[in-house]
Amino acid sequence: MTELDTERRLSQDQWIDRLSPDAQLALMLDSQAEASDAVRSALPQIAQACDALYARLSRNKTGRLVYCGAGTSARIAVQDGAELRPTFNWPETRTSYIIAGGMGALTKAVEGAEDSEDDAKDAVISAAIGGDDCVIGLAASGQTGFTCAALETAQEAGAVTIAISNNPDSRLLATGTYQIVLATGAEALAGSTRLKAGTAQKICLNLISTQLMVRLGYVKDGLMTHMIPANEKLRRRKQQIEAMLAEHSR
Repeated sequence: MTELDTERRLSQDQWIDRLSPDAQLALMLDSQAEASDAVRSALPQIAQACDALYARLSRNKTGRLVYCGAGTSARIAVQDGAELRPTFNWPETRTSYIIAGGMGALTKAVEGAEDSEDDAKDAVISAAIGGDDCVIGLAASGQTGFTCAALETAQEAGAVTIAISNNPDSRLLATGTYQIVLATGAEALAGSTRLKAGTAQKICLNLISTQLMVRLGYVKDGLMTHMIPANEKLRRRKQQIEAMLAEHSR
């Protein structure tokens, strides 16, 4: 089997356990910085995906943005989706998750969950994914059985599907209607995709969800006009936003 780019080892002079503590931190930081470069290279693909998401979700008020993944990718996906309501007041009913092992797997690994394609298909059917919805599937390897099967099932149901992988030529990319390759390569700790690959995924989702909310009208003059003032700090911020908008309208 061909070795995945995300599982390659760095050269021997960069083996992290053989470096001084300062050199270890520098190696990891330099590696993390490469995540941004990988996302920048994928900007044309990200733009196409954003166009498709906007076109589908703007045509009615019920279509959902669905995040799908396993392990680290699932945790990153949920982090992005969970911020949409407090930041933009995006309806909770329009955000959903399909997670290998269920939501409990976000804090405790569920053995074998990421390999179960039947569970993935059942989850998509149970969630009633259909033609109004958009499904974003993430997998650093691009080979995760659960995520691939979920995206395939969502595609068959008529949903817009976005595949995000850190390895090119993967099964996941072949499944999605729109493909985003975040070519992050070898990790500072070989195969630990919670590092550079995960950072690139988080940046990518930040770009996608924020631009989507901008285009759907949840931002004005660069301000979070629809944010939910859930505490004193945010209430003050909401007042400041309203004051700035009033000033701009004069």
